[in-house]
Amino acid sequence: MPIANDLRLPLLLVATTALAAILTWAAIAYARRRALFDLPGQRRSHGTPTPRGGGIAFIAAILFAWSVLAASTATFAPLFALAPPTLGVALVGWLDDHRGLSARWRFAVHCAAAAWLLGAAIVPALSTAGGIPHGVAWNWGLALLAVAIAIVWSINLHNFMDGINGLLTCQAMFVFVALALLAGWHGADGAAMLVCAAACAGFLPFNFPRARVFMGDVASGALGFLIAVAVLWFAVSPGMAAASGVVLCSAFVTDASCTLLSRMLRGRRWYSAHREHLYQWLARSGFSHAGVVALYMGWNLLVALPVVWWMNRMPTYPMPPGVAPAAGLYAFAIATWWCGKRWCLRHARERGRHAAA
Repeated sequence: MPIANDLRLPLLLVATTALAAILTWAAIAYARRRALFDLPGQRRSHGTPTPRGGGIAFIAAILFAWSVLAASTATFAPLFALAPPTLGVALVGWLDDHRGLSARWRFAVHCAAAAWLLGAAIVPALSTAGGIPHGVAWNWGLALLAVAIAIVWSINLHNFMDGINGLLTCQAMFVFVALALLAGWHGADGAAMLVCAAACAGFLPFNFPRARVFMGDVASGALGFLIAVAVLWFAVSPGMAAASGVVLCSAFVTDASCTLLSRMLRGRRWYSAHREHLYQWLARSGFSHAGVVALYMGWNLLVALPVVWWMNRMPTYPMPPGVAPAAGLYAFAIATWWCGKRWCLRHARERGRHAAA
C-alpha cells in the first residue's frame, strides 16, 4: 500500500517540518559564529546584514525524509540514487556561501548532477525496454542533451530568483504540493514531493515575511535540481499531462529566461550579479517583499494551476500531452513579463522626477 494512503505520511511530514525548523535555528547560530552575512548593497534587495546558508537545514531534512521513504518501501528505493547529485549541488553552493567558488567549478558539478540524474532515470528504463530502437539513437541523444540543459538551467534560474524574502521557498512549496496532488489524482504516490514541501515549510518562518536568515546558494541550487527532478518524473509518468510541471514553473522560468535574454541582447555581462529581474523591479517600485510574493503566487494559483488542472482532465490532448496549452500560457506569461517590466520602468522614472522636484 502506498505510504500516502496510511498514517505514516502525516507523521513523516510533521517530523520533516520540525527537523527543518530545528536545523534552521542551528544554521543561524552557525552563520553568526562564522560571520556568514549577506551585506546590503546596490545589487541587494535587503537593508540589513543577514545570515546566509540557512537552507542547508531543509536540504538535510529532505534527505532524511527520503531515506525514511526509501527504507519503508521498494517504491521509493530510487530516492537513494538522488542523494549524491543533490548533495553535490548543495556542496558547491555551501562552498560558494563560505568563500566563493568559481563559476567553472559550479557549472561542472551542475552538469555532473544532470548527467547522474539522466543516467539513474533514463538508462535503466531503456535497458528494461530493450535499449534505444535502431535508427533513432541520434534523436534520443538530442533529447537527452536538451533535458540535461534544462536541468542545469533549472539549478541556476532558481538561484537567480532567490533574491527577496520567501519567494523561492513559496514557489518550491507550490510546485511540490501541486505535483504531489496531481500525482495522487492519477493514482501515483507523491509522498516524496510532499516531504520536500514540508521541509521548506519548516524553513519559511525564518525567511518570510522578515528574513532572519537567507537560504544561500547551498539550497537555492539544490532546490532547482529537486524541482527539475519532480518535473521530469511527472513528465515521463504515464497517464499524466507531461507539460504540467513546466506550466507550474512558468512564473520563474519566464522571469529568469526573459531577463537573461534581454541582458544578452543589450550586451550586458549577463553572468554577473544584477537587479533586473521583474521581481526585483517590483520591489524597487514600492512593493513589499510580501507583496511581490503575493503577485507571483497569484499567478501560480489563478493562471498556472487552472491550466494544469484542465490539461490533466484530458492528458491525451495533443502529444506530447499539454504542449499546446503550455505554449499558449508561456506566450501570455512573456507578454505579462514585458508589460510588468514597462510599468516598473515608467514608475521608476516618475519616482525619480518626483524626488528631483
